[in-house]
Amino acid sequence: MRTQLRNLTLSFVAVAALAALSTGCSTPPVPEAAVVELKDGDIAVPGDYKSWPKFLSAVQRPDVKQVRELYMNPVAKGATPAAGFPNGTVFVMELWGAQTGTDGTLLTGADGKLVKGNLLKVFVMSKNQGWAENYEPAAMRNGNWIYSAWLPDGKAAPDNPLACRACHAPLTSSKDFVHRYDEHFGQRGG
Repeated sequence: MRTQLRNLTLSFVAVAALAALSTGCSTPPVPEAAVVELKDGDIAVPGDYKSWPKFLSAVQRPDVKQVRELYMNPVAKGATPAAGFPNGTVFVMELWGAQTGTDGTLLTGADGKLVKGNLLKVFVMSKNQGWAENYEPAAMRNGNWIYSAWLPDGKAAPDNPLACRACHAPLTSSKDFVHRYDEHFGQRGG
């Protein structure tokens, strides 16, 4: 049922976009009905995310032997440090294993950064009005954010989205429950 509703909504949005474009409107309106409440695990990996702006690049995590690449959809560029990220924001985080030498030490490139190995997982974090506002337990309500985890082959990862919620919950609404919030806005110049 949820998949049918999502497909119907996407069809409605596509028709509205085509109608708007044919009348000369450069930004098609998104009808209110297009906002469907989704839950953790419902957000697929967007096919075009590699063309999105980077939230942060080559995040070094030697503690877990990983390199992370974080993408944000164009909607997220409207964020400000004071207001956070707008509804419609989607983040994609690639987790890459860091390469190790035969002795188990982490390999670094000429730039001193860890060398990416294999893609381990892809996480998606998405925000929209009303999403997860009734999530239980209440302590795990991270604003309007929901989470999904995927394996490199496109199958759902066995990770429990509650782990994502638990990791983001300590950040509170002052950081919009987003890791590296200050670092992102610092690089962007506010």
